[in-house]
Amino acid sequence: MVYPDFNSKGSCECEQERERERQTHVHEILGSTEIAGKCDPHNHRFATVSDEVIPMGNDHVHEVKFRTDFYEDHFHEFCGRSGGAIPVGGGRHVHFLESVTQVSDGHRHQFKAASLINDPIGD
Repeated sequence: MVYPDFNSKGSCECEQERERERQTHVHEILGSTEIAGKCDPHNHRFATVSDEVIPMGNDHVHEVKFRTDFYEDHFHEFCGRSGGAIPVGGGRHVHFLESVTQVSDGHRHQFKAASLINDPIGD
């Protein structure tokens, strides 16, 4: 187990570093890939948290990285960006992702997913 390196004031050094920058927001993202694999059809699941806001004009996107779960000794990775913000009411929004994973075990998987809403219990 790795423990954080606390200073004499009882706070974590990395937390202090982050407090100096203005935090924006992130989104939880979970989903399943589509079925692929000619000899052994299967799919994978994934769950991750996006990176913070990347401004794009009057909108924004998020970088998303994940590894899927294992199936028959292989997994897939994805690294890319979400689509823009999709308002869902109450000042909150989601993001849509549609892409493919990297090749592993001779195949890749398509997937479509929507992030969970930003700040789900905030005012």
